[in-house]
Amino acid sequence: MKNTVVVGAQWGDEGKAKITDLLAQKADMVIRYQGGCNAGHTVVYNGETYKLHLVPSGILYGNKICFIGAGTVILPEYFEQETNELKERGINLLNLKLSPLATITMPYHTEVDGWAEDTIKKGKIGSTRKGIGQTYTDKMARCALKVGDLFDEETLSEKIDIILPLKNKILKEVYGLKEYSKEEILGLCKKYKKIFEPYVCENWQELLYTCKNKTILFEGAQGVMLDIDYGTYPFVTSSNPIAGGASTGSGYGPSMINEVVGVSKAYLTRVGEGPFITELSDETGKKLREIGHEYGTTTGRPRRCGWFDAVITRYAALVSGLTSIALTKVDVFDDFDEIKICTAYKDIRNGKIYNHYPTNVFIHKYLEPVYETHKGWKTKLSDIRNYNDLPQSCKEYLKRIEELAGVPISIVSVGPDREQTIFI
Repeated sequence: MKNTVVVGAQWGDEGKAKITDLLAQKADMVIRYQGGCNAGHTVVYNGETYKLHLVPSGILYGNKICFIGAGTVILPEYFEQETNELKERGINLLNLKLSPLATITMPYHTEVDGWAEDTIKKGKIGSTRKGIGQTYTDKMARCALKVGDLFDEETLSEKIDIILPLKNKILKEVYGLKEYSKEEILGLCKKYKKIFEPYVCENWQELLYTCKNKTILFEGAQGVMLDIDYGTYPFVTSSNPIAGGASTGSGYGPSMINEVVGVSKAYLTRVGEGPFITELSDETGKKLREIGHEYGTTTGRPRRCGWFDAVITRYAALVSGLTSIALTKVDVFDDFDEIKICTAYKDIRNGKIYNHYPTNVFIHKYLEPVYETHKGWKTKLSDIRNYNDLPQSCKEYLKRIEELAGVPISIVSVGPDREQTIFI
């Protein structure tokens, strides 16, 4: 295995955790490069289900270095809860490392996030209320606290003196929320230091140099269509899930990346607000949700479901440089008579056909999917382990996706367990 980035090629929730877990078997180091606890990765390991949010999926192996990079944002209380739960279940966290350059989510970030969700009606994003966007906002405005700040009292005091007056003014005058005293923030930071201390990696540069000639797996959260620059803006996350984000978020330059695996479901799902051209609001959509157990790992919200969208897949292949696709949940279609693939969009106003993804999402309400229909296989796939044993109609479905995406399929998942995987 070469150094590989695993990205979601849709709106997240594509089954990246299982693919990351599989590829981590051959990796020496797994790096989570962006996002926060708004992401959820479900991994089935030794018959047990683990729901990870900040900790890289490779932690379940015990012998992998798992590094949470500078591109992430960390909600301390959530990080503490997750690490404690893993320890209680017997997972060894000695190899879990946290970059001192990661950004801290403070209570006022989550408070503003909650205010926005409760107050804004038109154009509502559908946030997880974890303060992710607000933390990234402060990071970009150069008024955020980093994990490393907690370990230098003088630096921390100076930064709070700079940040707090402006933050309090905004909290009070814009949002009508509680102001914070310096003593309160210092007290919180003392608690956060204790939470992070066992994991923070001050010598992260030495760590990365040491692992430079080893096999590295870069793990992204969310998906390409939630990317802050290339997703369905403004209905996106606040970071860069695309493969390019692996460089800025990990500390390794782009020359370290050899392969990019885009994880896609055999259909499409989305949590939260925003355009979704192939969404099914009928019984077929409900059937996909129930068979696929499509409920958010982090929020528990029912996911919106729809047919596979090749327009999105081609777009993901372009902006993330996909070298192959891992197609998950193919077995969800085992009982379907017909399966549809969206090959293009049609503008109902003028009949214009879009073969490439239109990035102005505000015209999407005028677009309808152009479908082609494929015959279902009416066969149980979960016990199949060899590509040649797949039903012919299933192989034709996979081949058509490859043709439309312009990218080969390297992995087919036919169930949640590790062994329910076909490598091509």
